[in-house]
Amino acid sequence: MAHLILHPCGLLTPPLPSLHPVTLRYPRRDPPNTLCLSHTVRRQTVKRSEVRQMPTLPRGGGEDLVREEQVSSRKKQLEDYLNKLLKMPVYRNYHATMEFIDVSQMSFVGDLGPKGLEGMVQKRSGGHRIPGLNCCGRTKACYRWSKRWLVVKDSFLFYMKPDSGAISFVLLVDKKFSIKMDSKDTETKHGVRIDSLSRTLVLKFSSYRHARWWGQTIEDFVQRHGQAFLQDHRFGSFAREEENTLAKWYINGKSYMEDVANALEAAKEEIFITDWWLSPEIFLKRPVMEGNRWRLDCLLKRKAQQGVRVFVMLYKEVELALGINSEYSKRTLRHLHANIKVMRHPDHVQSAVLLWAHHEKTVVIDQSVAFVGGIDLAYGRWDDQEHRLTDVGSVTRSLALSGFDTPLSTAAVSSCDSTTAAQRNGKSAAPVDTVDQPRLRGAARSRFNLYRHLHRHGLQSADSVSSLESSEDSGSNTISSRRNLIPSWRAALRVVLPLGGVQAETGSTQSLQTGMGQLIGNTRFWHGKDYCNFVHKDWIQLDKPFDDFIDRHTTPRMPWHDIASVVHGKAARDVARHFIQRWNFTKIVKPKYRSLSYPYLLPKSHSTAGELKYTVPDCVLTKVQVLRSAADWSAGIKYQEESIHNAYVHAITNSKHYIYIENQFFISCADNKHVFNKIGDAIVGRIIKAHRENKKYRVYVVTPLLPGFEGDINTGGGSALQAVMHFNYRTMIRGDYSIVSQLKQEMGDQWINYISFGGLRTHAELEGRLVTELIYVHSKMLIVDDNTVIIGSANINDRSMLGKRDSEVAVIMEDTETVASVMDGQEYQAGRFGLQLRLECFRIILGALTDPSIDVSDPVSDRFYKEVWMATAARNATIYQKVFRCLPSSDVRNMMELETFLSKPGLDKEDPGRAQEELKKIRGFLVQFPLHFLSEQNLLPSVGSKEAMVPMEIWT
Repeated sequence: MAHLILHPCGLLTPPLPSLHPVTLRYPRRDPPNTLCLSHTVRRQTVKRSEVRQMPTLPRGGGEDLVREEQVSSRKKQLEDYLNKLLKMPVYRNYHATMEFIDVSQMSFVGDLGPKGLEGMVQKRSGGHRIPGLNCCGRTKACYRWSKRWLVVKDSFLFYMKPDSGAISFVLLVDKKFSIKMDSKDTETKHGVRIDSLSRTLVLKFSSYRHARWWGQTIEDFVQRHGQAFLQDHRFGSFAREEENTLAKWYINGKSYMEDVANALEAAKEEIFITDWWLSPEIFLKRPVMEGNRWRLDCLLKRKAQQGVRVFVMLYKEVELALGINSEYSKRTLRHLHANIKVMRHPDHVQSAVLLWAHHEKTVVIDQSVAFVGGIDLAYGRWDDQEHRLTDVGSVTRSLALSGFDTPLSTAAVSSCDSTTAAQRNGKSAAPVDTVDQPRLRGAARSRFNLYRHLHRHGLQSADSVSSLESSEDSGSNTISSRRNLIPSWRAALRVVLPLGGVQAETGSTQSLQTGMGQLIGNTRFWHGKDYCNFVHKDWIQLDKPFDDFIDRHTTPRMPWHDIASVVHGKAARDVARHFIQRWNFTKIVKPKYRSLSYPYLLPKSHSTAGELKYTVPDCVLTKVQVLRSAADWSAGIKYQEESIHNAYVHAITNSKHYIYIENQFFISCADNKHVFNKIGDAIVGRIIKAHRENKKYRVYVVTPLLPGFEGDINTGGGSALQAVMHFNYRTMIRGDYSIVSQLKQEMGDQWINYISFGGLRTHAELEGRLVTELIYVHSKMLIVDDNTVIIGSANINDRSMLGKRDSEVAVIMEDTETVASVMDGQEYQAGRFGLQLRLECFRIILGALTDPSIDVSDPVSDRFYKEVWMATAARNATIYQKVFRCLPSSDVRNMMELETFLSKPGLDKEDPGRAQEELKKIRGFLVQFPLHFLSEQNLLPSVGSKEAMVPMEIWT
């Protein structure tokens, strides 16, 4: 029998078709009333095509069994008998059969790792480490014992309900995993106690020997196969370093979202998504040339229809404080398909978590490919290296249909299901001219409207020109009436490929290379709510995704600069493991998710992580470790983890030549009263060390010129905006704890040779007038010495770094492949991954993409630091102030000077022609950070304001 279980033959190798990993990982989808059907009724529901005849076991005489040559034959006959029996689902799925041969539906799923011990146990209720929910189960009077089928795997164990086979708990192996068998530890006779960071599980057995055998077998199996998960890893991370991992970086959302879209399309089994904010209607590939094919909700619906299970975890915001409307995102996704499951967490009142957020941004495909970074799949995040300020036009094509060859606008978009498009935008179901929505000034400018033309010919409203080709997948009721038109439409439609720029109706003179042919004019990349400037105005009415909420003809958008990454194999398994831990914890903590429709998730084994069915193109091999900020409230673990913080401090302290930081916040320098993270102090210590050793060392910090809060900076901004400004400036230059103040005590004004603070800004022409706007730096990235990179969702502040506050995920990538480079004029072996990322960042923000004379190869030399980096930042800042009189500015140190500053017009008003000439001198986007802006003003929230009523930790 043991031979059959451990080394199955015939039927059980390979696994049965019905034991496919996709279906086994989740409970049966039978309605609740069918889960309790008797064994007899189940037999009556067997399909006619299935084997139903009971096999017979050949009988032999007693003498035959004695003969040695007959033993092998009889064993084979027994195996054949059991295999034939297990061909019948009615017996294979029957819990008594599984108990008899010590196997379950999960026993032979290869991705779940080697088969360990299985069997029926008695388990005690309680033991979960859930903040505020442990009152029941703490006393023996509350305990109850339940019969469960326990399965032990290499990195986790789980148990199932015997009657239904539904998984009812998963316990992950971690560094605190231990087995105890003494009665004083188990508090029960013949017990086994299993501890981890998330739970204490107590099992009861019929005898002392039985309990000892179970406990020792579990411990031996986990020690043999799951040793990596039992260790305390570098930086205190839950995950170990993984060698030879395929990885890739992304600058800005365009390339990131394209690769995410392609990976989602390749998904075969499951998709995991976490976001601080998720907008279902965003387009992952732009411009929109294939209808709604690459719109996030349509893509997820298509995969769900193919049988892929989609699991999404969203941050449940405090609605009075944030307007991201996660309830709308959840409702929209859930209604797409039953295979899409969405959880929101935390419930702020019930869990007493009012201040902290789930801030991580990850996408995991089949637990084999994991995207990690700072880019939410949400409005405003899509951008490219041009960082456009304007988007008032539309894709312009040449049309030869029914005698029309005038330019045609194709900016309209709709729902995945065209029958519900109108309802999505809160309109009636009648055909509407979506090109002309919203009806803001200058919005209706098309000379020809496709929608009106099609409606005159008896057709319902279409999504867009390209959606005529893709709408066959949308389930529209009007497909049959369009089919006669589509072939001639495809033949007649051609994309114009001009040799040079063509004057568009909007005044743009650029022709855009899109990879889909060249498009004339200023292409509409951002539809509806995606066109945003959140400092000017925060989002509203998110349930009307394709209605503009700011006037794109008068207000420039705010460009979005961000960084992300993708990893494969074992590192991707670790990202998935974190997702699974959070998902299963949320399922326990929120009663609404305890039903079978929200299944427990199981992590795939690292032993099969090398079998990559899909890889993202253009990756390089690196050493990768997954890091996180996690605690009891966010992941249900006993001790908080702050491995991101530890990795930042370690990388900075041990850097040899330079560090380059891009981050949305820069709040550090511990005073152990309001600020506790030590990243700023590590920077100070490393600079002082270089100064004392008389060695060159550079620190580059790029952060937003203003925090991302709604407020009019012309009047000083709002209290929230000023509060974050206060702590940013406190870290940089103001107060005794600031970086510059500490450095001045050591080296006077020499600090400027070691550290530079910068922001990003750009300009454009909008409706015939010059405009400027800051580029919002949302990155969370550190590059060290061209060979070590940290990319993730963690900001440089206490919220992200301390572990017990916001939840975060990041990856640290260390190069193993080197290329020849230069450092301080000397030959240097730089890492392929780190070097190329740093070079591309520098090329974009310094303008080297369009001006090859700008040399960004050496990040340490005096020539680069002073004549390129510092000079470019100073020149750009001076020109922008001269032309636009823009804020923030170091010339404005208090509110009185603010009024005087704004009273004087810039060149854009006085002499637009001269202003244009000045702006031609701009290179890239880098500008000096205005270190003295409002330096004489108290920026903390004033007494009596609502911002002053919240704890100080909210801003740090």
